[in-house]
Amino acid sequence: MTSHYKVNYHLRAHKRDSFIEFIKGLLLTPFVLHSLPAADDSDRDNEEGRAAEDDTIARRTSSADAAKLANAARFREIFANIQTLVDEHRGFEASGIGGHSRLAKMVPAIGSFFTPLPLAAAFTRIDAKHRISARKRVPPSFNDVRRTLNMAQLLAIAPRLQLVTFDGDMTLYDDGKNFEDHSHLALLLVELLRRGIAVAIVTAAGYGSDASKYEGRLAGLLRALAAARLAPEAAARFYVLGGECNYLFGCSPDYRLVSLDEKHQLNPGEETADDAGGLRSWSGVQVMQLLDVAEQELRACIERMAIDARVIRKPRAVGIVPAEQLTREQLDECALSAQEAVLRYQGTPRAQPGSAPIPFCAFNGGSDCWVDIGNKLIGVRIIQNLVQSPADATLHVGDQFLSTGNDLSTRSACCTCWIINPLETRDMLDDLVSLLPK
Repeated sequence: MTSHYKVNYHLRAHKRDSFIEFIKGLLLTPFVLHSLPAADDSDRDNEEGRAAEDDTIARRTSSADAAKLANAARFREIFANIQTLVDEHRGFEASGIGGHSRLAKMVPAIGSFFTPLPLAAAFTRIDAKHRISARKRVPPSFNDVRRTLNMAQLLAIAPRLQLVTFDGDMTLYDDGKNFEDHSHLALLLVELLRRGIAVAIVTAAGYGSDASKYEGRLAGLLRALAAARLAPEAAARFYVLGGECNYLFGCSPDYRLVSLDEKHQLNPGEETADDAGGLRSWSGVQVMQLLDVAEQELRACIERMAIDARVIRKPRAVGIVPAEQLTREQLDECALSAQEAVLRYQGTPRAQPGSAPIPFCAFNGGSDCWVDIGNKLIGVRIIQNLVQSPADATLHVGDQFLSTGNDLSTRSACCTCWIINPLETRDMLDDLVSLLPK
């Protein structure tokens, strides 16, 4: 699933995914027309004898099974038709006219799909697990469609997979927590590394080049690598990229994190061949000015909404950490306000003359809000360059794909899976490992 979406703040599109909403709308029609609850039988107590009652139950069970099969067939046909639209869109994009496909005309904000999406087969698998077609009162939901898209992406990418990148908080571990010891999730990551697949954690957490702090957050995973006695060449396929794209670490043979910034010359202001084509070529002055603008807007948000929060300024990020949990709407307001303020600044003469705008990411972190220099699009591309993995062999897994989330930008670099918590990540990786070539 690799579409990139525009944002319409006034229509609350920052809380929606237009492709998923499109699919939901198509699935709603057969649900409304055919998934009607069976009428109550008020005469059931008057039926003659237990045999008659058992016969009635048997007929109802048979009828329910037939209805479920019919619903599954209708939903599967819709997903097959969407699959055809995706294939057609990919063909149009290959010809340079992606905006003229039927899918692009129905979902104008649709982006690129780096692989086919076998949606009909994916729905069959998801329906077998979640019994979507057996429901009579709850139509196919956002999460049903999201899981189906995830499964379709796994089916498509498994035979060619070379690199998997992960968000940190709420993807591999709970928000603000650390990677747990004795985790089945750790064993799955070890299995990917053993199979020759590179694994990278691309996280907003920014602790500079201090490897010990990242090791603290990932201690459970690093101990799992050691316990598995992972070969040095397999351990070398594990990377951590902090601050969205700013601090790169590799894994040493003794399962410790070591900074790779100097080795690969990944320093801001130095445009080099190793630096993903100069993706991080910005000056310290530009960084300071952009963060000044973002900090000023975040402080204005705190005052305007009377928020009890601390403003934290880092070398390549600024954010607010509230004393108490804020609502999603408050955090979205801070993220969108900071985003607009920085975009306005970059279009004024105050910005560095003659310089390209600095890529940045203003996002709702779930319990806080940050503006980071760079973004995960750059982060994923840096790792792709290091391991030579093309877009159709790279998978990014994260939980923040709405427009105020920091995983959204990765859809322009690779295939993606949208999960909502570490348990879903574990289940997704179980499915992925089962699909990998033996």
